[in-house]
Amino acid sequence: MNTTIRHSTPDDIDLILQMYDHSRGVMRADGNTAQWEGYPLREDVEEDIRRGVSYVIEGIGTFALVPGIEPTYGYIDHGRWIDTVSPYSTLHRLAALQGTNGVADIAFAFAKKQADHLRVDTHHTNRPMRHILEKQGFVYCGIIYMPDGGPRDAYEWWRYDCVPADLKEYVETEILPRHMQYDSAHRPDHIRRVIARSMMLQPSAMTYATAAMHDIGICEGREVHHLASGRIIRADRNLRRWFTEEEIETIAQAAEDHRASATTKPRSLLGCIISEADRDIEPETIVRRTVEYGLSHYPELDREGHWQRTLEHLHEKYAEGGYIKLWMGDASPNAAPLADLRALIKDEKKLRALFNDLFNTLKP
Repeated sequence: MNTTIRHSTPDDIDLILQMYDHSRGVMRADGNTAQWEGYPLREDVEEDIRRGVSYVIEGIGTFALVPGIEPTYGYIDHGRWIDTVSPYSTLHRLAALQGTNGVADIAFAFAKKQADHLRVDTHHTNRPMRHILEKQGFVYCGIIYMPDGGPRDAYEWWRYDCVPADLKEYVETEILPRHMQYDSAHRPDHIRRVIARSMMLQPSAMTYATAAMHDIGICEGREVHHLASGRIIRADRNLRRWFTEEEIETIAQAAEDHRASATTKPRSLLGCIISEADRDIEPETIVRRTVEYGLSHYPELDREGHWQRTLEHLHEKYAEGGYIKLWMGDASPNAAPLADLRALIKDEKKLRALFNDLFNTLKP
């Protein structure tokens, strides 16, 4: 599609407001009744134009691309931003004209050319946008809050210029789709997050490929998935397009060594990086995944049974003396979150309250 993207002018304001009205109606029709209630207003468009951050996609859509710190992103709940150091731009107020298609893809393609690091937020009920963000390679990071207190799902994206474009295409079209059939702890959003966290520690094509394929063997079961991943990686002839046999062996070993229950240190720095990135120890996320797994695999248990299973798992794996190990020591991005999780495990009253909330929400 041939499109022209340009900065908005005051002459575009009425058309932009028309786009907002149409997009708001689409949200309402899809069950998203909370987002964009009395917003954006004419003055919001005028301010965007004054700051030079408003754009129109000629004849079909509009968006704002805002460089610099977004105030509402200063606090994030139920998760954390992965990259808190590099500058970012935020995409806001994406809207389309009635009868048009592809506006989001065009806007994101433009934004990715302008910035190496992007952030976006959307309402949880905005299912089409959440689907688009996942398709565009954004990573879910947690919940941020609007000035009025309303929650929004928050996402991040990075360019990864060090990764060949055809390797990224291979991962997006051949590797990530395989994870759609796996349990919630091994779906594409988890893989994207491991990729992002790994690339923050050591950006390279090998890091990217290893993070993308470290769980590829989950199809053979959780207990042996790390070994299966190594075997699948070694057998993947496509990887010879980008890596030597020696590099592929290092990638395979890193996948084999990433499992949290491993008692020996990974054989390479790459293995340590993938192992650390795979843990992603955010306290509430860990408890949520534990409850989700229990509900999925032990449906015969009642609430107390699930509570005991959750408690036993958290103590066995994460508490002081648990089997999880941080191979990078204090340099690990998980050092502080693990300390927070251990404090939560010790506070059984607080942990039980969180368990009850999650159980009530997740139980079918």
